[in-house]
Amino acid sequence: MEPLVSIGMPIFNCEKTLKLAIRSLLNQTYAHWELLLIDDGSEDQTLKIAQSFKDPRIRVIADGLNQKLQRRLNQAISLSQGKYFARMDGDDIAYPERLKSQVAYLEEHPEIDLLGTKYLVFDGDGNPMGTTQGNLEHNEICHRPRAGFNILHPTWMGKIEWFRTYQYRTWTTRIEDYDILVRSYQNSRFACIPDILLGYRVANLSLKKSLVSRYNLSRILLEKAWIEKKYGWTWGVVEQLAKASVDVVAMSTGLNFKILRHRTGNHPVAPKELRQWKEIWARCNSETEDI
Repeated sequence: MEPLVSIGMPIFNCEKTLKLAIRSLLNQTYAHWELLLIDDGSEDQTLKIAQSFKDPRIRVIADGLNQKLQRRLNQAISLSQGKYFARMDGDDIAYPERLKSQVAYLEEHPEIDLLGTKYLVFDGDGNPMGTTQGNLEHNEICHRPRAGFNILHPTWMGKIEWFRTYQYRTWTTRIEDYDILVRSYQNSRFACIPDILLGYRVANLSLKKSLVSRYNLSRILLEKAWIEKKYGWTWGVVEQLAKASVDVVAMSTGLNFKILRHRTGNHPVAPKELRQWKEIWARCNSETEDI
């Protein structure tokens, strides 16, 4: 029997994008999955939209509270019934082969704990902005851990035991993915599929959010240096301070869009990739009934 995949999707005020995200999962070529839609106290029509889908594989959890992403992810992990746990956000688009390809890879490579994919970046109107050329093997992904790991959070699929072992720490706002990777990479195996299997939506950069993420990342680096007594990690703090300075200047002078393009994949979209994306986008937008 095919292994069950539990998809964790905390949602908050994403009424304009949620339908497309869910439809992209209903269009999967792999059928044995459950979707955990955990509403984090949305103030718009997000919860109503989530409840409008009648597919029995979709579970909607709502308590009216706003507990933030990290707690909701841990909640999804605790409720999951699958062999594998997959991440996805309420504003992204899964390619039809995503679940099938990732399950096949993990079944063929049982030593891998966490698997990502290549992805296409698109704007709010569905226009492709570029693709990524990510590292594929564990040693490449973890080559410079203080600078980050080239494995995008919404593309993750991994063993449920791995997620339950490491969990998300609640104070790591906007850097929860980096935190769990930096705590686990020395005792885990990561990999990435070279195929584009996710459409990753980007919006305008927020200076406040950027500074929060750099502050929390610096806390993680200092913690790592203290625990391991390897103070090379502190150079990462210097790098974050420098990048924060660039953020302040760029966003105050209207150059944030150029930074956004640089950070989210500046490889051009090939004609074949463009055709594929247009087909996926059109199919997700053409659904008239959600069942």
